[in-house]
Amino acid sequence: MATSIAMRPELSVAHVTVERSTFRALSDVTFNVRGGSLVGILGPNGAGKSTLFDVIAGVLPVTRGKVDFRGALAYVPQKDSINWRFPATILDVVMLGRTGANPLRRPGRQDRVLVRESLGRVGLWERRSSLMTELSGGQRQRVFIARALAQEANIILLDEAFSGVDVGAQQEIVDVLRSLRDDGCIIMLATHDLSNLAERFDMVLCLHRHVCAWGPPAEAFTSEVLQELYGSHGMNFSRGHWHGHGMWHGHEHSMVETDTIGQA
Repeated sequence: MATSIAMRPELSVAHVTVERSTFRALSDVTFNVRGGSLVGILGPNGAGKSTLFDVIAGVLPVTRGKVDFRGALAYVPQKDSINWRFPATILDVVMLGRTGANPLRRPGRQDRVLVRESLGRVGLWERRSSLMTELSGGQRQRVFIARALAQEANIILLDEAFSGVDVGAQQEIVDVLRSLRDDGCIIMLATHDLSNLAERFDMVLCLHRHVCAWGPPAEAFTSEVLQELYGSHGMNFSRGHWHGHGMWHGHEHSMVETDTIGQA
């Protein structure tokens, strides 16, 4: 499932602004990503992370600006937007990456091969008959990554994939994402978790409706950027734990949520 160098994806977001009535959810957001990149989209609730993903995926129109990409894109939304009452197995969910919502489309041999490869890639083939309701948060995220792979996507957007996932399971997800990055994919993960940034991401986009910083974690995530993103909370974290190398030291932290207007 490796992506050839000649076919590596690219993503360009140019001067994107999104306005909802009198509220500006995104303002003049610009960045470019090439294949072989694992990117963290960082910011507090209401910063526009989900809005940015909706725009890239074509779910939400832009007021101004433009999004261009070369490749096949898959979007894994926040878990709160998924109906867990539906009694689906792991295999059912990943096969949807091949058949879509068409119940009349019978999977063919190539569909079954891709689904098996995708589940093997995330370490869940042996559990393919398990119900989604039986899985942990980290296992569910790996299932959705497998579904994206079954779609033959090489640009994957993951919205808050670490939410409700323990540290060990987070590392399993990161290991899978790194292997996809090494195959030439673009992986973008929206999060407000500041743990081990340099170890997890090649690049970070610090977002608070506009781009506060864009670049390698150790360069982009400065104490000034922390204050712009999180206000006094950011300054407290900066004084206590930030060492300027793109990671928090000591025990794991999740940034305190701040009250903001509008959606993430």
